[in-house]
Amino acid sequence: MIRHALAPVNARAAAALQLPRTIEATRAVALTFDDGPHPEGTPRILEILAEHQAHATFFLVGEQVAKRPQLAQRILAEGHAIALHAHRHRLQLRLSTQEIKDDYTRGLQAIQDATGTNPTLHRPPYGIYSPAGLEQARNAGLHPLLWSAWGKDWRKFTTPQRIAARVIKDLHPGTVILLHDADFYSAKDSHRRTAQALTRILSHLQSSKTATVLSV
Repeated sequence: MIRHALAPVNARAAAALQLPRTIEATRAVALTFDDGPHPEGTPRILEILAEHQAHATFFLVGEQVAKRPQLAQRILAEGHAIALHAHRHRLQLRLSTQEIKDDYTRGLQAIQDATGTNPTLHRPPYGIYSPAGLEQARNAGLHPLLWSAWGKDWRKFTTPQRIAARVIKDLHPGTVILLHDADFYSAKDSHRRTAQALTRILSHLQSSKTATVLSV
């Protein structure tokens, strides 16, 4: 299984490909979560967000939405935004153009069936687009969004403290934070460390009077 050790497109390449990594013209930051919905991780993340009156954008995986439509509905009902990650969590560089097109179609349909919404934001697994993947995303009306701060929370031997410290040190106006609310494609129980780190991150944001945003 490929895990999240792959690096995303770097800043220069992202700019050349017109792949946003930040939010323009704002002093706020955006919290984003990949890989859910998860039966344990997602509810806990939602509880913490509610406790801090914060909102986030969830990049959902279609095959997980199909198994847990109620959780996708809950994300939306609690005021968060829904975006597409994939239908199956696979590296685009290993897929044909038709496979990528089918993946987008199935992922969007799973979210539509569960929530009645049509996502417009997309982030590919591992943060890596193939040329065909980027073209097909735009053909599907999807707007790419990568990230500018990440906790590397999928790692087996990291800690909540390290996750939070890694995110906080990279914060600036317009930052897009990447975390994960699921461990389907990463180290077992990694979502538990993410939840603990999230409390630290949100406390820092609130103490510094930095707003989080719903949609990006």
